[in-house]
Amino acid sequence: MRDALNGRVAIVTGAGKGLGRAIAERFGAEGATVVVSDIDEAAAKSVADGIAGASYLACDVRDEAQMQALVAHAVDRHGGLHVMVPNAGVGRPEPLLEMDLAAWRAVTSVNLDGVFLSIRYAAPAIIAAGGGTIVTLASVTATTGSPLIGHYAAAKAAVVNLTKTAATEFRPHGVRVNALLPGFIDTDLVTAAQPGFEAALGLPAGGFDGLIAQKQGGYGTPADVAEAALFFASERSRFCTGSGLVLDGGLDASLL
Repeated sequence: MRDALNGRVAIVTGAGKGLGRAIAERFGAEGATVVVSDIDEAAAKSVADGIAGASYLACDVRDEAQMQALVAHAVDRHGGLHVMVPNAGVGRPEPLLEMDLAAWRAVTSVNLDGVFLSIRYAAPAIIAAGGGTIVTLASVTATTGSPLIGHYAAAKAAVVNLTKTAATEFRPHGVRVNALLPGFIDTDLVTAAQPGFEAALGLPAGGFDGLIAQKQGGYGTPADVAEAALFFASERSRFCTGSGLVLDGGLDASLL
């Protein structure tokens, strides 16, 4: 099915690379007018340049004024907003007993506060446009937890709950809100975390790859997540709201 998002304006945050880039490019291929947002303006511009009709704007999702400006950019330049994907996220592996409040807030401010601000300011614009969708990026760690990323897992669990609350509040206004819960995906964020996981789990260098192969059959790809985001962003999922879709190759399905 092509042009599933034809005539729709979509914002994707954290879209300069990884999952956000894949989602932005997939939406563009399906006819959406995409606003590519990233804290790295050069990266956002590079992605937008490759998507027909796209624009870009640098945005730190932790900053309320910048988030308001991002939504205003979509409305003023493209005539409205129909789809919001608060994808921007960070992760810094660190044991809880070594984590200070600043480290905790550095992760939760992006992964939770940034999602709240995205929803808070995108939703009125989507309602004004006649309805649409919000697709949040949570994580399978929202349901399982994980050593070394307690701040990340806690924030992602909160995103799942926030998604359900927003879905309930926004349903009368024609706005659907759903969450994606990926497992380990082949991105820079996961690659950077591998040495920390290997050290904590007593694995040799490169041993984390073997563990992922055992637990979820290999790494997922950004394209896998982009396809799922397209499902929730389009009318293919018209009867889904408040849902969470796990994309983890079976990681969460089995103890061994």
